[in-house]
Amino acid sequence: MGWWSYRPYVPVAQRRAKAARAAQKLAKGGRKVAPVATNGRTIAATFWGKAWCDNLESYSDFENRLPRGRTYVRNGSVVDLQIEPGKIRALVSGSHLYRIEIEIGPLPAVKWKAIQSECRGQIGSLIELLQARMSQRVMEIVTRRDSGLFPSPKEIKLGCSCPDWAEMCKHVAAVLYGVGNRLDHQPELLFQLRQVNHLELITAAADSAALVKKSASKKKTIAREDLAQVFGIELDAPAPSKGPLRKARIAQPAARPQRKQAKTKAKTGPAKRAARQGKAASKKR
Repeated sequence: MGWWSYRPYVPVAQRRAKAARAAQKLAKGGRKVAPVATNGRTIAATFWGKAWCDNLESYSDFENRLPRGRTYVRNGSVVDLQIEPGKIRALVSGSHLYRIEIEIGPLPAVKWKAIQSECRGQIGSLIELLQARMSQRVMEIVTRRDSGLFPSPKEIKLGCSCPDWAEMCKHVAAVLYGVGNRLDHQPELLFQLRQVNHLELITAAADSAALVKKSASKKKTIAREDLAQVFGIELDAPAPSKGPLRKARIAQPAARPQRKQAKTKAKTGPAKRAARQGKAASKKR
C-alpha cells in the first residue's frame, strides 16, 4: 500500500483556516480569487445549479467519490473557481493547496441545433431563460441526460495535482459541486462552458413568433382563392371603403322675425282705428 494512503486527517476548522490564508495570499499576489461559499449544507438552490448537481449524481462513474467532494465544498475548501469556455480551473485546500484543471468538451452542433429547434417559440426572453421561468417542457429538453446541455463523463477530462490514484479525487469532486453552486448566481456560465451562445435560444424564439404571425396572415389571403377553386365561383372583391359616413344635417325652417312684426303692428294700429272712426261718423251724418 502506498504512502499516500496514510496521509494525516486535517480537521475542518484547520482546513477552513488554511483555505482562508491561501486565498489571502493569492489576493495579495494580484490574483482575483473567486471562492465557493455554500449556504449551510445547501450546495445549489436554483434550477440550473441543482440540475448540474443532479446530472453529476446520475452517473455511476462518479458515485463513489462525490460524497467526499460534497464535504469539501461545504467546508469552504474550494479557494478559487474559474469557469472558461471548455475549461474549469480551481484551487482546493486539503493537506496542501492543490490545483485542479477540468476540461469539458463542447456541446456537439447537432445537439445544440436540436435543442434550439425543440425550444423554438417557448422562451420569451433572456431573463426567463437565466431565471428558469420556463415551461416544464423546456426544462426537460435542456436537462435530458443524453441530449441536453449537461456533459456526460466521456465529455469530462479530470486533472488534479494531488497524489490520489483515482481519476476523480475528492478535490475534483468538490470543484464539480462548486460549479453547481456558481451556476446559482451565474447560469450563463453553463453555456460558456459548453461553448454555445445562449442568446441563440432567444433569437430562435423570436424568429418562430414572426413566422407564425406571417403564416396566419398568408392563410387569410389564400382562404378566398381556395374557396373560389373548390366551389367554382368567382368572389367579388370587397368594395373599397369610402371613409367614415357623415351624419346628414336636416335643414331647419328660418325663424320669423317676431320683434319686427310687433313693431309694425304698433305703428299701423292707431291709423286703422282713426280710419274706422271716420267712417262711422260719416254714416251718422
